[in-house]
Amino acid sequence: MNTKPDVIQKCLWPACLVGLFIPGALSLHCNLLHLHLREVTWQNLRLLNSMSNSFPVECLRETRAFELPQDIQSHTPPGKRYLKEAFYEMSTQAFNIFRESTTKSTWKKKNLKQIQIRLDWQMHHLEKCFEEEEKGKEDSKQMEEDGMDFSGAMVSQVSSLELRRYFYRMYNFLKDKKYSPCAWEIIRVELRRCFYYFYKLTLLLRKK
Repeated sequence: MNTKPDVIQKCLWPACLVGLFIPGALSLHCNLLHLHLREVTWQNLRLLNSMSNSFPVECLRETRAFELPQDIQSHTPPGKRYLKEAFYEMSTQAFNIFRESTTKSTWKKKNLKQIQIRLDWQMHHLEKCFEEEEKGKEDSKQMEEDGMDFSGAMVSQVSSLELRRYFYRMYNFLKDKKYSPCAWEIIRVELRRCFYYFYKLTLLLRKK
């Protein structure tokens, strides 16, 4: 997926270039994918933390359990493609969340744009690595070694479906609350939890 022109045009280019310098360097090789994902996810976590000074006390009564899927790690052998696909699904859905109406949020817009650009860069990088993997496969035996046998493909589909349902619950919550400031603060906290979970999952990609 290419970087969105409307996102880039509204971003402060110096901030974007500084923020993307390290991920850009790491993305030159797909064998460094775990470093790229770990770095970008950590940067997004820091941006989410700095987007709001503190969680408003008046929003506590509106908190909701979105049920982040906790079985991705248990279903994913080290370094397998469907963990990368889970990262891709998470990045896509999180990017779409941030494209919703944020006019009522109290977030720092500069940080929001940087998160959007990093997520888009992450999706683009994963797509390129998927393409390289497809070109490198010689036969069905190699596909099985990469964890993409029938059972692996089914696990990938189940994990993606669970992640979509998780994010749909967030979409519906925002709509039900009419994108109120409290709703966005609750979503910010939930996405921070989600990003931290995936940050820990990057250790699985590092293992051979």
